[in-house]
Amino acid sequence: MAIGGVAASVAGAERAAEAQDAGRPSATVLPGMEYPRVHADRRVTFRLRAPEARRVQVVAGGADNGLGAGPFEMSRIEDGVWNVTTPPAVPGFHYYWFTVDGTPVVDPATRSYFGWNKECSGVEIPDPAHDFYEAKKVPHGEVRSRLYFAEVTQSWRRAMVYTPPGYDEDRRKRYPVLYLQHGSGESERSWSEQGRANFIMDNLLAEGAIEPMLVVMENGMVARRPGAPPMAATGRPARGNEAFGDVVVKDLVPMVDSTYRTRADREHRALAGLSMGAGQALQIGLGNPAVFAAVGSFSGVAPEGFDLATSYSGALRDPAAARKTWKLLWMGAGTVEPARILAMKKVADTIRTSGIPVTWFDAPGLAHEWQTWRHSLKDFAPRLFRSAR
Repeated sequence: MAIGGVAASVAGAERAAEAQDAGRPSATVLPGMEYPRVHADRRVTFRLRAPEARRVQVVAGGADNGLGAGPFEMSRIEDGVWNVTTPPAVPGFHYYWFTVDGTPVVDPATRSYFGWNKECSGVEIPDPAHDFYEAKKVPHGEVRSRLYFAEVTQSWRRAMVYTPPGYDEDRRKRYPVLYLQHGSGESERSWSEQGRANFIMDNLLAEGAIEPMLVVMENGMVARRPGAPPMAATGRPARGNEAFGDVVVKDLVPMVDSTYRTRADREHRALAGLSMGAGQALQIGLGNPAVFAAVGSFSGVAPEGFDLATSYSGALRDPAAARKTWKLLWMGAGTVEPARILAMKKVADTIRTSGIPVTWFDAPGLAHEWQTWRHSLKDFAPRLFRSAR
């Protein structure tokens, strides 16, 4: 009785708080759905109908996500519906899922987003100070799905390609290309769905802040070589993406250049990514100076034993040559990200001290989350291809 009384009291307090501020459905909900609801103070109310459940929780992805550490215990309120209102969340997109008696399930009321190596639910917390990633009344580009066969992996792969407004109107115009990679556990859909990269580019174009460009997004998680041993047989953790660098250089870039109207030279190609994708951008980009001229690392992890002469394929060992080779070397992170990521700032300082220009970007108050990477793209993109403008 005591436990039931506490649960009823908690549920009653939650309903009273909601009555004062009903909030509004998250931008991620499916048509006709009402929850999760985001309140004016950024609290979030989640609901799930699970009549037979004995325990239901909301679980957020990762300890440094902006929704809160969780898990958040839900209370049964009526008709088999479970409810919880979380403390105020950080603005931006956050993954979550429910656990029902210990079993993870997605929220049937929201769209699904691939993250944490599985389909997750997502909630979007509005940011009254920033709307650069929102859909606005400006000309819009398109995100196109392109299937292609990769010789390196002997498999069919898919790239998502953003084409700017007007791409189909002037058949003579050619465009520079930004190759943009997601993080660990995500996919080629992530930058356009979770990151809203297409809206960021649309809005920057409408402001005249960037050169019209293509943005190519591929899946950096899966790129196994034919005949490679199963991951369990390698004796060490592996993602199964060891061939991704070769896929980019030997298959993806040639496919894009032959399919779309690109400016097919290194000066008009850039490679950037977030988290795992940041490491890929540095390794692949700096390791292939004949292919790329600009590289961006969004929340990258500092390499162990960083050495200017040997790290990143030795691309920075000769500062004078590096200054001529790299049009832009950009690094950034949220100011409250884990120390292992903020250590990248020391790497940037070391490179800069050698005489190689590095642009460093701080995302104030943000952690290892999509809001950091949205801000990173907004700062990075206007610095690209300036000679073409």
